[in-house]
Amino acid sequence: MSEKSLNPLDLSWLLVESRETPMHVGGLIPFTQPEDAPPDFLRRLLADFRSVEHVAAPWNYCLQKPGWKRLRPAWKEQQALDLEHHVRLSALPHPGGERELGQLIARLHSQPLDLSRPPWECEFIEGLEGNRFALYIKMHHSLIDGVSGMKLLVRSMASNIQDSLSLPPFFALGFPARPSKRRESAAPTMAQVVNGLVDGARGQLSTVRDLAVAFGSMLKPGRSEESMAIPFDTPTSIINHRISQPRRFATQIFPLARLRAVAEASGATLNDVVLAICGGALRRFLDELGELPNSSLTAGIPVSVRPKDDEDAGNAITFIISTLGTDITDAKERLDAIRESTRRAKAHVASLPRRAMMQYTMLLMAPYTLSLLTGMAGRTRPMFNVTISNVPGPERPMYFRGARLEALYPVSLVTHGQALNITCQSYAGTLAFGFTACRDTLPHMQRIATYTGEALGELERLCSPATAAVKTNKSGGLKPAVGEPAVGKAVVGKSAATRKPVASKPVASKPVASKAVASKPSVRKEAVSGKPIASKRVASKPASAASTAGKQAQPKGTK
Repeated sequence: MSEKSLNPLDLSWLLVESRETPMHVGGLIPFTQPEDAPPDFLRRLLADFRSVEHVAAPWNYCLQKPGWKRLRPAWKEQQALDLEHHVRLSALPHPGGERELGQLIARLHSQPLDLSRPPWECEFIEGLEGNRFALYIKMHHSLIDGVSGMKLLVRSMASNIQDSLSLPPFFALGFPARPSKRRESAAPTMAQVVNGLVDGARGQLSTVRDLAVAFGSMLKPGRSEESMAIPFDTPTSIINHRISQPRRFATQIFPLARLRAVAEASGATLNDVVLAICGGALRRFLDELGELPNSSLTAGIPVSVRPKDDEDAGNAITFIISTLGTDITDAKERLDAIRESTRRAKAHVASLPRRAMMQYTMLLMAPYTLSLLTGMAGRTRPMFNVTISNVPGPERPMYFRGARLEALYPVSLVTHGQALNITCQSYAGTLAFGFTACRDTLPHMQRIATYTGEALGELERLCSPATAAVKTNKSGGLKPAVGEPAVGKAVVGKSAATRKPVASKPVASKPVASKAVASKPSVRKEAVSGKPIASKRVASKPASAASTAGKQAQPKGTK
């Protein structure tokens, strides 16, 4: 059986593992059952998963600790897996709604993986309303990153129903074997060995120069407001303290067309718009709690540096840091600030040669990793305030065993000093958001999911007023776009474009809970539970603005 040593970035995820901060990532994957599905469709599918005889790499990788024969941990392929441990079944009381589903995912995601076994689990979830079921899959971050995990899941599905009927489970496929580009040759001579060592040393020296230039340009004196955002140049907020083990989870989904229309109208990228609506939502959330810092929050953004033809597991990412513009009242100005910040950060990373990317990422994240290892994370100024990432997914509808994939909701990790993670995943013309947070640090976290919908609506009005957030059906009536409430009104609050700066004197207003009206009774109950939160918002807009706000999105799942 082959072994594969962990690279330094993969190893770092293991080093910072703790009961309060398990380093696994996952995904909530809801399906609609086939129209002709028998009553025991899901039970048969579960039995098929558990009867698989061969588990492919990397799903059969088991962690081997350092020893006399190896100086660092390694992955070793394991032939026999206990699939009844890895493949499980949970049931919601029928009909299970989005709130109950979110509660279950939060509870499952709170539990660490057993690292004495291959570090992944797959949970079947039955009892969902609307003839649906879901899979919740989690895997350790040292085993696989988000981009690689998505490629594996997509490989186990098909773009039409017929081709999907005989597909094996995702863990029976693994990555396709790549033909070796090297031809076998005779044993190298001593001269060849010496030349190889000299070339390697020359490459390392070149990397040192590249890294010195990169960090020198980042930290040079005389920085201006237009300079690139840098680590630790950020305020401390309530989302940057110590965390506990329990989690919260909420979801949101939008049509990609809405975000792309804003991006095109403003000259920004899709990722810039994602950051802008997250910044707007966080500004409102923290403002209502009276916890909005005077300077802007920053986001750490994972960027994949994996070549398109690289099908390997493991992590191939680096980080850039961007402002979220939470100190800016106007939503359009916030988007402009984010666009300029990400442009500078991307240009900085692009200037690095690929051979230096791993060392750059390790050095960049070293202070954060050390703060986790020493117990200082959550007690000192954070490297950045929140992690926000966007994982590309399939562009066409996908099927598995005749069941249609509805969405891909990422369920990510949080750490001490980083109590909130926002990750989004594109699929078939939609963008699904997963909000993962520490349960004790961020009560009412699902409001952030709601506020992203309102932030997007505000950007649409300011950047592209010609594009409506409502679609016209064939009969000429109006129906809400994906991610908008089917009934009821959204939480109505004063938009960022018209609210006074935080420093201004607050105007008395009703408690936030009285305005939180959700589209579903279960979500409403969560939104209005608990004590009222003191609000800094001033009185709401006139009726014309309130009617527009009523078209915004509500979170699909809450915890």
